[in-house]
Amino acid sequence: MKVTFPHMGLAYVAVKALFDELGVETVVPPAINKRTLEIGTKLSPEMACLPLKINMGNYLESIRRGADTIVLTGSCGPCRFGYYGIVQKEILRDLGYDVDVVILDPPNGDWKAFFERIQKVSGNCSLSKIYKAFKRAYMVVQKCDEMEKTALKKRPREKLKGETDQVLMGFERQAARCHGAMEILRLIEETRKELLEIEEIPDFEPLKIGIIGEIYTIIEPFVNLYVEKKLGNMGVESDKSLSVGEWVKTHLSMDLKHKHERKRIMNKAKPYLGLCIGGHAWETVAYAVHFAECAFDGLIQILPFGCMPEIVAESILPRIAEDKNIPLMTLTVDEMTGEAGYITRLEAFVDMIHEKKGRRDG
Repeated sequence: MKVTFPHMGLAYVAVKALFDELGVETVVPPAINKRTLEIGTKLSPEMACLPLKINMGNYLESIRRGADTIVLTGSCGPCRFGYYGIVQKEILRDLGYDVDVVILDPPNGDWKAFFERIQKVSGNCSLSKIYKAFKRAYMVVQKCDEMEKTALKKRPREKLKGETDQVLMGFERQAARCHGAMEILRLIEETRKELLEIEEIPDFEPLKIGIIGEIYTIIEPFVNLYVEKKLGNMGVESDKSLSVGEWVKTHLSMDLKHKHERKRIMNKAKPYLGLCIGGHAWETVAYAVHFAECAFDGLIQILPFGCMPEIVAESILPRIAEDKNIPLMTLTVDEMTGEAGYITRLEAFVDMIHEKKGRRDG
């Protein structure tokens, strides 16, 4: 058995660590590029959302490298993500690829069923071995999150532009050669130390922009056209409403402190949206309010074209922007999104915030 999975930011580092610990061979999808998108767009229904198309490109590239099993997380509610596994398996079968698709739905209290699905992929490893592997992979997720947060703070403040990106590129090259959670954890710690040592511009306080929206589009750099890097190089610090670590803590952990904090933030959406409508619309609205109350200078919503939950959130956000007096921009991405126009909009948005903040400070 050779397992593959969708590529989403640095999530592959933790997933690989999990399967390494279980003794399962993995085929990590290559970093997403235009070829991945072209393959997925050609094979997927025209009106399918962008993440599904890119996932299809991931799978084809991995199957051609020997993968025979696909593992992905599940979902429920109006978001089409809940149908991904079924639709993708049918497309692959029509192409003549008889691969197994294993969907790991969040346990929602049924941990036995969750671990049994992992057991199926792992070749019937003992539940105790699965638990230990899961615990180590969980550590990898959290440390990766800490490393990424360090990079987000360093990039706008770095004295020598591009130094943060060079360190992160070095991490990804070495991570591909690591085997097992402990090797990866050591590499993450070394990389974070490198990031912390990057020299900063003295007394520089960057603008702060909150990135909100659908989880895949705000985590996968290729899909959002490397928005964090672009903002950082403009001297802007960014923070995201969702991360891999955040998702894992919410759905796959017993961290009561985190659950209490998450509930506190989600309650901020109540005047505008008081319930989950699928996808991550609820988080989008809640974190828009949260970032505004934390004195962020602006908000950027990123969503795939046609994403129903985010379209609902998009209709609510202007009211929040008006109530909280915070600039807002929405970026919709699909396979036709052009980088030149995207950069122009980002630059104009940042310039507008600088002007607004200058008038306020003056």
